[in-house]
Amino acid sequence: MSGLRKSMLTSDLMLLAVAVVWGTSYGVVKAALMFYPVLGLLALRFAITFLLLSPALAHLRQLPPSKLMGLMASGVLLLGVFICETYGILHTTATNAAFLISLTVILTPLVEWVWLKRRPSGREWAAVGLSMAGAALLGGGTGWAFNVGDALMLAAALVRSLQVCLLKRVTQDTDLPALSVTAVQAGMVALGSGLLLILSVPAPLQALLAIPNPVAFWGYLAYLVGACTLFAFFAQNYALKRSSPTRVALLMGSEPVFGALFAVLWLGEGISHQGWLGGGLIVAGCLLASVRWRRGQKKRQRFPARSTASQSA
Repeated sequence: MSGLRKSMLTSDLMLLAVAVVWGTSYGVVKAALMFYPVLGLLALRFAITFLLLSPALAHLRQLPPSKLMGLMASGVLLLGVFICETYGILHTTATNAAFLISLTVILTPLVEWVWLKRRPSGREWAAVGLSMAGAALLGGGTGWAFNVGDALMLAAALVRSLQVCLLKRVTQDTDLPALSVTAVQAGMVALGSGLLLILSVPAPLQALLAIPNPVAFWGYLAYLVGACTLFAFFAQNYALKRSSPTRVALLMGSEPVFGALFAVLWLGEGISHQGWLGGGLIVAGCLLASVRWRRGQKKRQRFPARSTASQSA
């Protein structure tokens, strides 16, 4: 096997591993929430992530103040994403959470249209239609059948779309390393969720020390930080330099499928035929929106393929 083919195979396997760990994250978060509240879990997860990535903050010295403020604002939006997402996981199934959060890929072109004045293509409109039909089936056949958790997951997908667009504007004229961006955002999420935890939960430290099964809880937290954040981030950046946008989109688009399978096998959740059909339509819509198809590739060259799983749960 040639060196190039071996490198592409390695990158494909790493992307597939990212899709698997991000898919499983919804079930792991749901299990961790049995021990500690949403805000506490977020504060711990992102405080640890921030501390591990803090050396990358040195690259911020040359960043203009306006860019730094924009980067911090994207971190505030990310805080909103994770609050909606984690509370959503608490109140819905891990299966629905995995499928619905992937609607970020569909909502981002619509946000770009309103905010950045980039009109969606016909293919993106078709993807919106497919995904909305899938979301309706997933919710029980009509768009009004969603429960609170499903609505929060949709809100998380919308806020994530806003965050993606803001981050694109902030970083497009800089050579800031991605690790530095992640460190700032993790710090903002940790700070915000920590303050909200102190204001809303009485004696959070005592509650943490009184967790009935600390081995299980800290194991879940270590998985979320180590596998779903640090490993996934490294693997995605490694693969993006060695694989094509189409291969990246196809492999990362499998995340919600792994999420659904993990929820069935590990959490024992049941999925109806209608649910699988709805989830399949959402995945199909995401792939239609994110894959660079051969026709029109030159025309759309300046708009890179989007991953369905940017900074997943």
